[in-house]
Amino acid sequence: MAQVRTFDHVGITVSDIDSAARFFVTLGLEIEGRTFLEGEFVDDVIGIPGSRSEIMTLRPPDGGTGVELSCFVRPDHVAGSGNPMSTEVGIRNVCFQVEGLRELVVRLAVDGYGLVGSIGEHEGWLMTYVRGPEGIIVALAEPPAAQAATQVVAGE
Repeated sequence: MAQVRTFDHVGITVSDIDSAARFFVTLGLEIEGRTFLEGEFVDDVIGIPGSRSEIMTLRPPDGGTGVELSCFVRPDHVAGSGNPMSTEVGIRNVCFQVEGLRELVVRLAVDGYGLVGSIGEHEGWLMTYVRGPEGIIVALAEPPAAQAATQVVAGE
């Protein structure tokens, strides 16, 4: 029976691939590769004849599910809504499990990325939404075990 075997990546179309990449690298992802794609195969898959895009793939250090950034050279990209909220139909957010959520939020703020709401806590988990490049909502979630590990390191 045909079925999903693994979750490989989430694709995000951006207008500035370098800016978007810096954001995801700040989160802790590592650049896996960068290339241009065009030709019959791509045209068939995405249904846009004559397309050309620059692609960058980033993955977490454990090699898990990646983020594929795509910046169209042709045709021109089409701007999405700049500040989508959770009620907007479509992909709501991309979520990463992190350590040191509060410190990461401060680092992202220095780069100009703010919270959509605030940091919430539920059953020991911390979670927040950050408005990233291109208006992308990125959820950051820190499990209780990661918080304990962060507190031990900070207390040393």
